[in-house]
Amino acid sequence: MNKIEHIGIAVNSVKDAGAVYEKLLGTSVYKIEEVASEGVKTAFLQTGPNKIELLEATSPESPIAKFIAKRGEGMHHIAFEVTDIKAEMTRLKAEGFILLNDEPKQGADNKLVCFVHPKGTNGVLIELCQSVNR
Repeated sequence: MNKIEHIGIAVNSVKDAGAVYEKLLGTSVYKIEEVASEGVKTAFLQTGPNKIELLEATSPESPIAKFIAKRGEGMHHIAFEVTDIKAEMTRLKAEGFILLNDEPKQGADNKLVCFVHPKGTNGVLIELCQSVNR
């Protein structure tokens, strides 16, 4: 794994939370994007090398809606940048980690993504991210 790619925060509204984080970080939301397959709207902010992803559910069945219903708004995941997501998935499976998807999926911000089950990572949902060249 190369670095922390972003920290994901589950929110009720990316518009409202975006305004809070813009004031907090002294920067603007640079991208809002909907990922229909995940039932989520995302907003990204960056300060220095650090990125925050705000996640709003777009349907009551989405993982974010379920997360907020159970735990409330707050930190949802930590994403790590990887160079070769398939190789990293193979490595983590061999180490005994449980992956939430068998193949990488298209995620927000032009990334292929895969999630690692929090039961094997001390309760923290981990996302692997590989940039997709366009």
